[in-house]
Amino acid sequence: GLGVIASKFMGGSSPQTKVAVNVPQLSAGAQQGKVAFDANCAQCHGANAAGADKGPPLVHATYNPGHHADGAFFLAVRNGVRQHHWSFGNMPAQPQVGQDDVAGIIAYVRELQQANGIFYKPHNM
Repeated sequence: GLGVIASKFMGGSSPQTKVAVNVPQLSAGAQQGKVAFDANCAQCHGANAAGADKGPPLVHATYNPGHHADGAFFLAVRNGVRQHHWSFGNMPAQPQVGQDDVAGIIAYVRELQQANGIFYKPHNM
């Protein structure tokens, strides 16, 4: 019990790193984002951003717009991200992904999130 509690407060992996995702009818922008996501992100974040063995699900309350705003996605792609919510290791920068592709990826992820009940929730530290 204490190990699970400690891992939650010390940045350990959530026990559920893969989630079921309801895929909605996507807007044109999100459809383009899905193409870019599938080519650049799905290998680690899984099909439909549901998580995989190499990376966390982005269709997860942790990535709601109040905790990870769109700018965080742009920065993650450009600079990479140190491990902090999950135990997958650091995310390397993805210099092959252009700004327009990132914008489409964000549209795709946000539409998936909304279809799965994930909306803006203010982040309180």
